[in-house]
Amino acid sequence: MTRWSSVGARALVSVLLALSCRPGRPPAPVSTSNPRFDWFEYRGDDSVYKLNRAGPNDYYNPILAGFYPDPTIIRVGDDYYLATSSFAYFPGVPIFHSKDLVNWTQIGHILDRPSQLNVDSAGVSRGIFAPALSYRDSTFYMITTLIDRGGNFYVTAKNPAGPWSDPVWLSDMDGIDPSFFFDDDGKSYILNNGPPVGEALYEGHRAIWIQQYDFVTKRLVGPRSVIVNGGVDLAKRPIWIEAPHIFKRDGTYYLICAEGGTADQHSEVVFRSESVMGPYVPYSGNPILTQRHLDPRPFPVETTGHADFVETPNGEWWAVFLGTRNYGRDLWNTGRETFLLPVTWVDGWPTILTGRATVPYVHARPNLPRQATAAVPHSGNFSVRDEFDAQTLAPYWEMLRRPRERWYDLTSVPGSLTLRARPESLSGPGQPSLLARRQQHGSATASTAMWYVPTRAGDRAGIVAFQNESHYYFLGLVHDGTAPRLELRRRAGRGAAGDSVVASASVAVSPTAPLYLRIRAREGRYDFLYATKPNAWQTLVADADGTVLSTKAAGGFVGTMFGIYAYTASR
Repeated sequence: MTRWSSVGARALVSVLLALSCRPGRPPAPVSTSNPRFDWFEYRGDDSVYKLNRAGPNDYYNPILAGFYPDPTIIRVGDDYYLATSSFAYFPGVPIFHSKDLVNWTQIGHILDRPSQLNVDSAGVSRGIFAPALSYRDSTFYMITTLIDRGGNFYVTAKNPAGPWSDPVWLSDMDGIDPSFFFDDDGKSYILNNGPPVGEALYEGHRAIWIQQYDFVTKRLVGPRSVIVNGGVDLAKRPIWIEAPHIFKRDGTYYLICAEGGTADQHSEVVFRSESVMGPYVPYSGNPILTQRHLDPRPFPVETTGHADFVETPNGEWWAVFLGTRNYGRDLWNTGRETFLLPVTWVDGWPTILTGRATVPYVHARPNLPRQATAAVPHSGNFSVRDEFDAQTLAPYWEMLRRPRERWYDLTSVPGSLTLRARPESLSGPGQPSLLARRQQHGSATASTAMWYVPTRAGDRAGIVAFQNESHYYFLGLVHDGTAPRLELRRRAGRGAAGDSVVASASVAVSPTAPLYLRIRAREGRYDFLYATKPNAWQTLVADADGTVLSTKAAGGFVGTMFGIYAYTASR
């Protein structure tokens, strides 16, 4: 916390904090180097959901909008659990629960302790890749890859909401994207993407490996075998066969994998075998899911693949998979999202989409008992406002990398959130004082009310649209060495020497009134607004280039996050 220079200053703060707790009074202002936020509101308003309205027996795709890639799903009784990749964000691996496959509630994160997730200094798109859920004998399993930090591991829990165990590392396995398969005879297997036998024949040549695993000794045992070399047809030089899952139906083993890389050639393919160890024969109708062959069209869903299947109690099969909602050629800012579609079985083979069928934004619901709408929606158009009136953060808030200290405060001034400004920048390798939630629509706004008067040169706090260390916008108050000023700052490239000022303005800031900040996304254009009185919005910059926040420009595997941020150059 800030150190005050006199006893009188400390006494004043105590009085103001006491006043702030009186019923009916607004939070009392305190002029410090640490900003306080009264609320944060997110609103999504995509036109596609106005043109394609869901009926009472329909649902909207994606079911998890925004940066929720690489979905994995399981059913335990009548309950469904879904988890996604989290890369370098903490807590890691968000996990959701549903009864009807449509309404999903986040019940926490699987990796919510620093001891479980070392992503210190990791790039935003490094860290956790492709978690896979499974369940056996009253135990939940999540297996995944921690890129650049030890490789593959799994954790276990009796309750999917946690706590989950510390990692069990798989040091004797090379590759990524592991998953468990538990066979009927009690044997357990791990399959994963790995290098092919011998030299790779081309860039992106990978293989799917399988090996038995012993949970007693916690080691892989027996022969390690390649069950898919390259992909469906090695002669066509397929790239990046990955994300393998095995399931069993009517005595036959089915292997589904992603193929084609994570960009516009992405797809899902399937193989089957009479033995868990193979040989696995590819389906002649592969791929069972892709959008790469389709012409440009309104509201396209692209890059589909990385699927997982689940069977309902009444025998329906459904697939979750990732895709992107593009606003231009290869342009999307919301990251890779989670979609849901039924699986159709034809002559013993599963398919999701065939021919020129496109991923629908509205589809008939699964034949499952309907549950209440989730308190925090994740599909269609919606708004979420956080009043910061709880003692813990809502589960959709994320921070970058692993925390080493507590730098946010929800309790000192009830009904608000204070960030402790620290000398960790958005563009650095450390953990900045940043709390962020996903941008979940192409057309969206993020707004907040901030109490803050910077007093030292370089101090800043405000609202951000953050894609990664080298691609972001910051809107807030900055002390320029003479006085506080409102600034819009941008970084739009790895070669850039930090961020630069796009626009600035003098505003009347006061310790007795908040400053209101807003970012408005309009697909590839972003507007930045402010107000000194409620709803009296003024535009600082309109039509800023939002494509710098796209995956095409920024690279990597994540999506844009909206959040609040504080920085000081002084310790």
